[in-house]
Amino acid sequence: MIPKLPIAEWIQSIVDWMGIHLAGLFNIISSVIEAVVGFFSGLFMLPHPLVFIVIIGIIAFMIGRVQLTLFTVIGFLLIDNLGYWSETMNTLGLVITSALVSIIIGIPIGIWCAYSKSASRIITPLLDFMQTMPAFVYLLPAVTFFSLGVVPGVIASVIFAIPPTIRMTNLGIMQVSGELIEASDAFGSTSAQKLFKVQLPLALPTLMAGINQTIMLSLSMVVIASMIGAEGIGAVVYRAVTQLQIGKGFEAGLAVVVLAIVLDRFTQNLFKPAKRSKSRVSGKQKVWIASAVTAVILIAGASQYFIGADHSAAGKGKAAANPVGEEVDYKIIGIDAGAGIMKSTAKAIKDYNLSDWKLVEGSGAAMTATLDKAIKAKKPIIITGWTPHWMFNKYDLKYLEDPKKSYGEAESIHTIARKGLQKDAPVAYEFLKRFKWTPEDMGEMMVAIQAGTSPEQAARDWAEKHADKVQEWTQGLQPVNGDTFKLSYVAWDSEIASTNLLKYILENKLGYKVTALQVEAGPMWTGVASGDVDASPAAWLPLTHADYWAKYKDKLDDLGANMTGVKTGLVVPAYMNVKSITDLQDNGAAAAPASATAGTSARRSATVLSVPTPAPA
Repeated sequence: MIPKLPIAEWIQSIVDWMGIHLAGLFNIISSVIEAVVGFFSGLFMLPHPLVFIVIIGIIAFMIGRVQLTLFTVIGFLLIDNLGYWSETMNTLGLVITSALVSIIIGIPIGIWCAYSKSASRIITPLLDFMQTMPAFVYLLPAVTFFSLGVVPGVIASVIFAIPPTIRMTNLGIMQVSGELIEASDAFGSTSAQKLFKVQLPLALPTLMAGINQTIMLSLSMVVIASMIGAEGIGAVVYRAVTQLQIGKGFEAGLAVVVLAIVLDRFTQNLFKPAKRSKSRVSGKQKVWIASAVTAVILIAGASQYFIGADHSAAGKGKAAANPVGEEVDYKIIGIDAGAGIMKSTAKAIKDYNLSDWKLVEGSGAAMTATLDKAIKAKKPIIITGWTPHWMFNKYDLKYLEDPKKSYGEAESIHTIARKGLQKDAPVAYEFLKRFKWTPEDMGEMMVAIQAGTSPEQAARDWAEKHADKVQEWTQGLQPVNGDTFKLSYVAWDSEIASTNLLKYILENKLGYKVTALQVEAGPMWTGVASGDVDASPAAWLPLTHADYWAKYKDKLDDLGANMTGVKTGLVVPAYMNVKSITDLQDNGAAAAPASATAGTSARRSATVLSVPTPAPA
């Protein structure tokens, strides 16, 4: 049998090499993109929303019909009424930046492909790869190179959205009539004259179709980009989805719809020949109108800035800069917004009066990627953490003390089951009630999975190594004959380990045919409560999944804790000289720079299986 190609190892090596040797370049790119996004977002936020709506309505009337004007004005009034104005403007800034980068890079490449068959043969397969590779795959390398925030969101959007601009530019130039090319050659046109005066003008409709698709694809990435810390309306949608707030998700979705339709119609109408011939205003009038619009934006923005804003030292400044905050830019790196630990962190920020601090929403994978980058560079970082988690086995981490108990006491992971499971599947029900293991047990599986072992193989290896525990859980239970059973779990490393172990035992020891569904926390609870899923071993109580428990506790059975002593809180690398959340306050103790303890080991051996005990209060 041919051995498996180590593609994952090759890609990881390339990413690690780029992260080390091209860090300076990535920092420059990050600074530029962040500045551009900030410029556009700030520009759109300068005028009062009503002034902006008037301006955008005038532009819609200039390039379209009355229907487009009415839709644009009513749509943006609705966004303002729903309270999503700032989020929508942030998203618009991200989309415009992504589209601008895609156009600046994509059009020259498209021209190159049209002029060079060799370039076209090489670039076309790359475009196929970029368009068909799942967009989520781009997120982690982007986070590794550019950290969390809007920059990796822009980079991922550009990779995903640039192919249409390249393809349509190439197509438009190739479709220019050969007779016209011959005529331009006959008149002695240079290559530049032929390109800019013949080919590009004639290819403009096709080129604009590509730009239109690029803008739409950039907008489609806003929700995905919110998983790596990009702010905007996508973050509101993602937060609503993870918290099962259907109404709020629909509201935010309407804002995305309005923005998408307006951008689509604007780019469609902008360079239509028919529109140019029936234009309501001359070219000179358009210049005057554009100048007037620019003046209105600047005057309105200046009045907003100087009259409406509070620029006093008390309004903006900090009484005394916190050393830890200065090192980490007053950011706490979090996970998805629907997680209970995010609510607890928001509570901690309030309890400890950390008003200058920002909790960055993202995902578990993005958080660990950012942690890995910081530890490799011996830089300070503060994250939301929990045990059991493989990062405690891989890195030397510590919890910050929580004297005000914002994160509560230690939690437990419970197994929940649908109503009626005891009657319908008594063998599985009894096994799930007996199933209990320790953080050390789970740590073995998580470390193996993190090292590259498949979850299925890790479950088999663990079950064979700990046959006595498996025997204890299954003793006296009569195997069934292929009965179907459905589990659901959240895509956290701990739950991947426990669910795959349960699946292995149910199938190989108790005769069930098991389906394991990977879902978000909300659908996991909803599935069990509705009876669509038989059970889940991934209910974190009483804190992390408190809202779901309050909503569904009467619609499902709690089979008890399968693991106790789990912990959540703020986590930092051991080399940081900070002990408590109180050290993050303005009058907190100073934290030594990471470079001051560069000799301290930032990484544990992957074979260490102990999980840190809770920090003393």
